[in-house]
Amino acid sequence: MIKAVEMVAELMALSARTAPKGRGQDSIVIRVLADGELQELAKEMRRLGEARGIKFFLRDAGNVERSDACLLIGSKSGDSVGLDCGGCGFATCKEMREAQNDFKSKEPNKPFSGPNCIIKMTDLGIALGSAAKTASLHNVDNRIMFSAGVAALSLNLLEGCLVAYALPLKASGKSIYFDRPA
Repeated sequence: MIKAVEMVAELMALSARTAPKGRGQDSIVIRVLADGELQELAKEMRRLGEARGIKFFLRDAGNVERSDACLLIGSKSGDSVGLDCGGCGFATCKEMREAQNDFKSKEPNKPFSGPNCIIKMTDLGIALGSAAKTASLHNVDNRIMFSAGVAALSLNLLEGCLVAYALPLKASGKSIYFDRPA
């Protein structure tokens, strides 16, 4: 069954890639993890959870360890659609990119880096939703995880990304991602 779940992960990657993007500009980075890569991701989640005192990272690490595959989706840093819309909190996209570089140097230990283009973050959300929908259509349990995305960034699994989420996947009689201890 694991091979079937890995195939669904690839279909989810396709759904994320073809999801609508603002101005048709694709800034999404996608990667499928399986086998030992899942254990490496879970190990990093535990390390981060213990170092930062975040209990749910530890709980989520157990879920990732028991998963059959995992889809990572991130958004490239520095990308903006060039509309100067102000949605990021800055008057221009250029100012946002400058502030992003400044943030990275001042706050290197934050889980995500910002500010980010609001349209690119919306694109990321739509890609995540499209991927989760595809898993659901194929009856594969999944859960969008902030914690696993942070660990993926820490391990540099999504080159050039400042924000990422993960969707671990499991095919079993009962979803391992719900009814979890706090």
